[in-house]
Amino acid sequence: MLTRRLDEAREAYKKNDKDASRAAHSAKPAPGSAEETHRNEQGKYLKSVIYGGLDGTITTFAAVAGVAGANLSPGIVLIMGFANLIADGLSMSIGDYLSSKSEAEYQAAERRREAWEVQHFPDGEKEELREIYEARGMAKADAAAVVDIIAKDEQAWIDIMMIEELGILPDDESPLKGALATFASFGLFGFLPILAYVLSLFIPGIEGARFPLACALTGGTLFGLGAMKTRITGRSWFSSGIEMLLVGGIAAVAAYVVGAALGGLA
Repeated sequence: MLTRRLDEAREAYKKNDKDASRAAHSAKPAPGSAEETHRNEQGKYLKSVIYGGLDGTITTFAAVAGVAGANLSPGIVLIMGFANLIADGLSMSIGDYLSSKSEAEYQAAERRREAWEVQHFPDGEKEELREIYEARGMAKADAAAVVDIIAKDEQAWIDIMMIEELGILPDDESPLKGALATFASFGLFGFLPILAYVLSLFIPGIEGARFPLACALTGGTLFGLGAMKTRITGRSWFSSGIEMLLVGGIAAVAAYVVGAALGGLA
């Protein structure tokens, strides 16, 4: 197992703190500890959360902006918004599940093939791996020595062949959990653009501010998702948030303009 704490190592790198980096590489939480498991699970599905949240926010607000641009009734905003939440959320999560499942099945099939080749044609597999390392500039004798060491552990050998020969990285993410994370994120963040219209049903006096409030909620959501993305990218949270806000804003403005242009047809 790796001896470094990844979050601490990343933070040390950002600060160019060599002492902190050394400490991160010399200590680790106990295997199987709650801290280690939580970090792994949190990072594993962050991509699905951001992807689902971004799509949900933009899709739902596009419906809100289009209806508002066409100057239609608030009831239609709610109908379109909730219809988008359910239909698009299900479609997106099912697509995520099926694509991830297909990829996992492909990886499993390729691993079985590599295992069969390692067991039945070990010399050929060794030669392939030696050629890969030599092509990267490793001396022939060094490549042979490295491959001989790797070949002593069959499972490690198969893992390395999957990466070096096929470019397939091991991935233990559950397709079902990824799809559920996508759907939950889509529904949660996608609900925020229509929250102002829901609140107007119960709070008198905010009817005239429904659309501006929806815009503010959407903008804040997009910025927050962009800032959250830095857990993966390591970029500045502020610049990442602004980037996400601008990209999502383009889609929202386009939906509003289309709605305004075609409003006379309703």
